[in-house]
Amino acid sequence: MRMVLKFGGSSLASPQHIHHAAGLAAALAKKGTQVVVVVSAQGDTTDEMIENAKAVSASRSQREMDAYLCAGEQMSAALMAMALQQQCVPAVSFTGFQAGIQTDDCFGCARIQSVNPERIQAALEAGKIAVVAGFQGIDREGNLTTLGRGGSDTTAVALAAALHAHVCRIYTDVDGVYDRDPRQYPNARRYRYICYNRMLSMARRGAQVLHDRCVELARDNRIRLEVRSTFTDAPGTIVGR
Repeated sequence: MRMVLKFGGSSLASPQHIHHAAGLAAALAKKGTQVVVVVSAQGDTTDEMIENAKAVSASRSQREMDAYLCAGEQMSAALMAMALQQQCVPAVSFTGFQAGIQTDDCFGCARIQSVNPERIQAALEAGKIAVVAGFQGIDREGNLTTLGRGGSDTTAVALAAALHAHVCRIYTDVDGVYDRDPRQYPNARRYRYICYNRMLSMARRGAQVLHDRCVELARDNRIRLEVRSTFTDAPGTIVGR
């Protein structure tokens, strides 16, 4: 079995969080599952990086912003690989470029055009967990690009499609997809199952749990999505046909 797991920034906010997330991936790998982990930048790292860039320059080129912001996910990927190795699980980190993610040249909101998963495939066949920096790729000219809002989710689904993974599991700080924000409405109802088109409609109306590009890509490639909490054992929500 092959799975792609994606961990958002809140799931990686501290060393303790990273070790917990690594434990979830390691448990699957130790049962014989081939695991790819896609990571976002830690906590509020991206927001902090943007503020730093603003302090340096009032007229920032988007190309340089992409080159700068890619570092947040790359740091998370290396830390996750270290945490897995600490738990005696072989792991190797990859940038988006190393993972074979080719995009167009629309800096700040690039779209994935193709994925060559050769290096990821080789790592899996060598018995390693492949840890990939989400949110990023490389254009035809060799420039680093970022995928915009929800980019790490999109990275995870694109890799799941390219690798013919059985499932793409999105770990976040809520335990599934709700009919409204459970942090504001205590009586919000969690879906156990939701179809792609309904999820897509909710995402386009502002639901934060999944981005519409991610859902579109999953629908078009028939990738089963699971939305789960990093911090509880709740079964979460399945997004599918």
